[in-house]
Amino acid sequence: MSGQFGLLKQERFAPFFVTQFLGAFNDNLFKNALVVLLTFQAAQWTTLPAELLANLAAGIFILPFFLFSATAGQLADKYDKAMLARLVKVLEMLIMGVAAAGFFLHSLPVLMGALFLLGLHSTLFGPVKYAILPQHLHSDELVGGNALIEAGTFVAILIGTLAGGLLAGSVEHPAWIALGGFVVAAGGYLTSRGIPAAPAPDPGLAVNLNPLTETWRNINFARQNRTVFLSILGISWFWLYGALFLAQFPVYAKNVLGGGESAVTLLLATFTVGIGIGSMLCERMSGKQVEIGLVPFGSIGLTLFGLDLYFASPVGLAGTTPHQLLALLSIPAVWRVLVDLMLLGTFGGFFIVPLYALVQLRSSPDHRARIIAANNILNALFMVVGALGAAAMLGAGLSIPALFGIAALLNAAVAIYIYGLVPEFLLRFIAWLLVKAAYRLRCEGLEHIPGEGAAVLVANHVSFVDAVVIMGASPRPLRFVMDYRIFRIPLLSFIFRHCGAIPIASAKEDAALMEKAFAEVSTALANGELVAIFPEGYISRDGELQTFRPGISRILAANPVPVVPLALSGLWGSFFSRIDGEAMKTPFRRGLFSRISLRVGAPLAAAEATPARLQATVLALRGEQR
Repeated sequence: MSGQFGLLKQERFAPFFVTQFLGAFNDNLFKNALVVLLTFQAAQWTTLPAELLANLAAGIFILPFFLFSATAGQLADKYDKAMLARLVKVLEMLIMGVAAAGFFLHSLPVLMGALFLLGLHSTLFGPVKYAILPQHLHSDELVGGNALIEAGTFVAILIGTLAGGLLAGSVEHPAWIALGGFVVAAGGYLTSRGIPAAPAPDPGLAVNLNPLTETWRNINFARQNRTVFLSILGISWFWLYGALFLAQFPVYAKNVLGGGESAVTLLLATFTVGIGIGSMLCERMSGKQVEIGLVPFGSIGLTLFGLDLYFASPVGLAGTTPHQLLALLSIPAVWRVLVDLMLLGTFGGFFIVPLYALVQLRSSPDHRARIIAANNILNALFMVVGALGAAAMLGAGLSIPALFGIAALLNAAVAIYIYGLVPEFLLRFIAWLLVKAAYRLRCEGLEHIPGEGAAVLVANHVSFVDAVVIMGASPRPLRFVMDYRIFRIPLLSFIFRHCGAIPIASAKEDAALMEKAFAEVSTALANGELVAIFPEGYISRDGELQTFRPGISRILAANPVPVVPLALSGLWGSFFSRIDGEAMKTPFRRGLFSRISLRVGAPLAAAEATPARLQATVLALRGEQR
């Protein structure tokens, strides 16, 4: 994890990280301080009940996300994002001045206006927050950068919420709350001055101030890439799921665990620490790649531990007086609840970080901020719908543990639906399990695989799972050309079919299938896809490199694209390698969890990539290992 923490020492990341951290902290400091103040001193401010005031404050804060996210996305695409970050911090300081006026005037409408403006501040900063990362970070730093941002945001929310409650209960005059917020905002402005320039991708953009038409336009930008749009839906579902759990913590702590305010803090802190752990582990588990195979892994954990929280919730702990925190911690059932919350947060980190990185990586740079704005709108919409649905179910008499259980089952249904629409997530998960759980894969030279555009990847062929291993290591989806017999192997055929593999046969076996395969390869390359082939034509019978066949020359003659050589080592002699003929006399030498390697060489121009040249290059990459 040292790599991602190293970003905190980089000028291109550290000032931005601190700026966004202080912004999230300040949002929650002021919002929670105001809610606590109105809850315990409601009679001094209004005749409205405290419960209504709390929900009114939450609604006012989130309203700007619906009204101004579309405009915020346009501004972030039109102007330098570093400049916008500084202007947003200036706005934040002015908002704290409005809040101070509200406290001095004892005016609830002015305070609610300040809360609305603070929501506007967050709305304007949202597209800047995520669209700036691909401009300042390398592709292999995106996962680590997003992990730090997500972990930092949740920690800032936790600390800000606690600080707001403490501040509201300890100051003599509430205006001190606004002063504290002003100091935090000023600190954010100072750090924002160190953010490097992030030039506008579309400075000629004409800003459309109509939120309805522009919102729909931004959503259409996101829908141009199906994977991006479904990733946004996945992110929005996570915020619905997480917000649903977080919103129930106060009542859950009181009515189920029988605790007080300290129990609420413990639940929130446990969940937040889990999010931080999961986010931080993402970079190590993904090998610094945007590994969407972690997303199904995360969704499995969100479902399992959400369900276990339902079964683990104790009965009969609540009494007439709240239990002290130490007394609660002496009860084994409470520890099971805490473990569930910790693991919910951890698997939430596995789920959300790769999705954010994927949206940033695969969104068009010219529209990236507006796509992030569309994401923010949908996030807010999902959270509102989730809150209304939870309120309706609880109002109908459903218990909070049962609500958690239903949410977990719905999470499983949503996951199955999304992975059915985009099998790439599930396929990458299967490949990730193979190369991370079944073997220890070491990769070298992955940066040689083009980040965009067409190319042909050629590799030696030593086992039935070569394609799965390469697919799991590649940062981009691949279309494999493979022997039709391997393509039809049970179980593996499911993977190959859904990842767009192209079955091929020799002219003697099936000339029509061969011609169809070459036509599909040409179409894929014309569409800018990556095509991978095994030029030997069959799995090695002895682990040695065989002669490369001339089919690669035919492909390149019709499609003169770069060719990337790859060399696999370590799978010969494994359970998945071929064992017919003489090889049957060789006992298996390599079991599960053994080390395998994939070396990627520099791309060759189509004119240079003759079968003999490619064979020599792969042999050199492979070295003496098998």
